[in-house]
Amino acid sequence: MKMYQFLTGLLTCLLFAANTQAQSQPGIDSTGLPGDNFSLQGALAMFQKATSPEEFEKMLNSADNHVNNLDLNDDGDIDYIRVVDNTDKEAHAFVLQAVISENESQDIASIELEKTGDTTAILQIVGDEDIYGEEVIVEPGEVNDDDAAFLNNSLDNHIAHGPNVAVGYAAPRILVNVWLWPSVRFVYTPVYRPWISPWRWHHYPGWWRPWRPFAWHVWHPFHRPYYTHCAIVHTHTVAHAHRIYTPIRVSSVSVRTRHAAVVGSYRVTRAKASVTSSRGHGATRTRTTVTGPRGGSRTKTTIRRH
Repeated sequence: MKMYQFLTGLLTCLLFAANTQAQSQPGIDSTGLPGDNFSLQGALAMFQKATSPEEFEKMLNSADNHVNNLDLNDDGDIDYIRVVDNTDKEAHAFVLQAVISENESQDIASIELEKTGDTTAILQIVGDEDIYGEEVIVEPGEVNDDDAAFLNNSLDNHIAHGPNVAVGYAAPRILVNVWLWPSVRFVYTPVYRPWISPWRWHHYPGWWRPWRPFAWHVWHPFHRPYYTHCAIVHTHTVAHAHRIYTPIRVSSVSVRTRHAAVVGSYRVTRAKASVTSSRGHGATRTRTTVTGPRGGSRTKTTIRRH
């Protein structure tokens, strides 16, 4: 009996150590960017299911939904994500913000929503450049069977991973009317008052219990199904809401400093994509972006036919 307990305890320690080590180092398929650990697609799925921004915040912070795996301050616990609605007329910018410390917060993404008619509305979620290395825009959109098969195959073979999913795969664009989403209908009722999360550092809701982040290779497969219901795009279609958000964006100095090396490395990369001209000629497009020490950037694009 004692030997059994000893072996059980030893195995538990070894598993804990392995998981801790995996958390401290980027996985072989992870970019190493903070955005590897927050699913923009998953956040959209939660917003679609929620009946209000308050419920949406609760769903983001539920371990069972596997949307959030962030530990930006490296304290060993998942960061709490609060939601703040900034609104002007028919436009809303819902900021998803990680609570880092007593004095700092970091924007993870913003859900930008606009009513376009009596019974129509559009939205996008925009991932923050400090978290994803560059601004990443995702919007709701169904992926057909062929594209879903391609995406799943890419995930299986580690072609697309982490934030690179956003730059490596773009589904055919179909604007989706989100008016029937319960949360959307809720925020456009006459009695709605913009949701501003009351929670802050060391003042969290009673139902919330932080957990230790999962290793990337363990966590990533959980949110894989979210990808087939979203499209990656490269333009802002929810312009008014985006203008609301831009001047109020919050960026943490400590987060930028902690991840400066990996974000800088990511920005000095070459994104290659196969392109075909109207005459059927194949080519490789190479785009190189170099970020200077003062934050300025320069992009060079070259196209080589083959």
